[in-house]
Amino acid sequence: MSMNSQGRPTTPHVPSASEVAQTHTGNRALMQEEPLLFELDNPGVCGVDLPEPPTAELRLGKVRPRGTLALPSVSEPEVVRHYTRLSQKNFGIDSTMYPLGSCTMKHNPRLNEKMARLPGFSDIHPLQPVSTVQGALELIDALAHWLKTLTGMPAVAMSPAAGAHGELCGLMAIRAALAARGEAHRRRVLVPESAHGTNPATAAFCGFAVDSIPAEDDGRVSVAAVKAKLGPDVAAIMLTNPNTCGLFEPQIREIADAVHAAGGYFYCDGANYNAIVGRVRPADLGVDAMHINLHKTFSTPHGGGGPGSGPVVLSAALAPFAPLPYVVHGEDGFRLVEHAGEAEGHPFGRMKGFHGQMGMFVRALAYMLSHGGDGLRQAASDAVLNANYVLASLKDVMSASFEGPCMHEALFDDRFLKGTGITPLDFAKALIDEGFHPMTMYFPLVVQGALLIEPTETESKQTLDQFIGTLRALAERAKTGDEEYFHGAPRLTPRRRLDETAAARKPVLRWTRPAPAAQAAAAQAAAE
Repeated sequence: MSMNSQGRPTTPHVPSASEVAQTHTGNRALMQEEPLLFELDNPGVCGVDLPEPPTAELRLGKVRPRGTLALPSVSEPEVVRHYTRLSQKNFGIDSTMYPLGSCTMKHNPRLNEKMARLPGFSDIHPLQPVSTVQGALELIDALAHWLKTLTGMPAVAMSPAAGAHGELCGLMAIRAALAARGEAHRRRVLVPESAHGTNPATAAFCGFAVDSIPAEDDGRVSVAAVKAKLGPDVAAIMLTNPNTCGLFEPQIREIADAVHAAGGYFYCDGANYNAIVGRVRPADLGVDAMHINLHKTFSTPHGGGGPGSGPVVLSAALAPFAPLPYVVHGEDGFRLVEHAGEAEGHPFGRMKGFHGQMGMFVRALAYMLSHGGDGLRQAASDAVLNANYVLASLKDVMSASFEGPCMHEALFDDRFLKGTGITPLDFAKALIDEGFHPMTMYFPLVVQGALLIEPTETESKQTLDQFIGTLRALAERAKTGDEEYFHGAPRLTPRRRLDETAAARKPVLRWTRPAPAAQAAAAQAAAE
């Protein structure tokens, strides 16, 4: 094994199966074998002393408890160690690069976290008197102002909780606007085949019929295909720009004009706004409604299902139908318009119980103010530069799906694996052993065996070079026909490759205590 000048190996040692399994405990130094919390159960042990609860009368009618909750009894040190060890097994943006395509998993500045944890923001309650939360309402109003400035749109709904919720908000505003025009018969929504899956799902949820538009050979939407679908029953088009193939739609203005001429509205999926923020104003593209994933474009990586926030900017045509509540500034300070009777326009209703995702609002505004307009523009430029660097550095060993430069995502397909017996899933599993989270696989669906990479603007050239070098090495190894290596990956993780199909079809959702050894032996003997 070769060594560098500091005496460190230049190539990692991959332990054999016998080396991995030789410890008595199953632990591998700092990578410790961790049982379930239920398996640590030690009846009678408790981390706190609590008084016996008083006997209470049941108030559930005829419903009676079927037994205890069977929660594990564990001491305080055991609980702390258990969750600390689990945290060490997590993959996070603070550990290494997170190249998921169409997700924008980038560094979350600690300044944002510091601001979000200020007591005046973190300790307030949505039912407090308005007079006691003036600062929070002012922050929401300021964030709304900058979102409108960046997008060129006259109105914004702040309450939607995430991207799909924002899509729902936009389509409900479109539905309300159509009804006000006396055109509720418009029930068809055009959706490109390359769209995020939530687009057609949201349209169907709102009661619209979904009419798909096929992708062109260059990965973009054709104006002619859109015009061929237009008619008096079209309510809207839902288009992502840049699209899910990581490409800008150059004919977007012509598409918007055609949809408007036919009496429809243009909904833009803003999931990829990170690629154009500060450089392009959606209003100038003819957009009527667009959700903005604050947790993508304005930091706070959203792995694990949250937190999220999806404000929706609206054109002048849709602004009167924006949902409640919204912030206004009067003589007595800031207040929330909560009821339709006091609202200007014709709000279609309410999206959620309270006023939005306060922690995300704080983080997003901190990100905006610390970057400034020029910093946001540079972030978008760097995101596109990094993606094109990845694309240009890999297209000789991996198969790029489309010719020419990309926007914020580099898209490859599985043609480079043809004849190797190795699938994109195998390839991604091998990447885990190298210390990287896999890229997005098999999406967008319009590309066979898609491998979608979004490096974001926050990764250094050194990190990108390491990532690129790793992918090149894996691609070259795959072409040698080393199926065994890829089919067995990952080998270095706490758990090896799982039977994902069985896990999805037969999930084990409840832990059951194993039978005692004697009972298990008796059962085995009886079975034999």
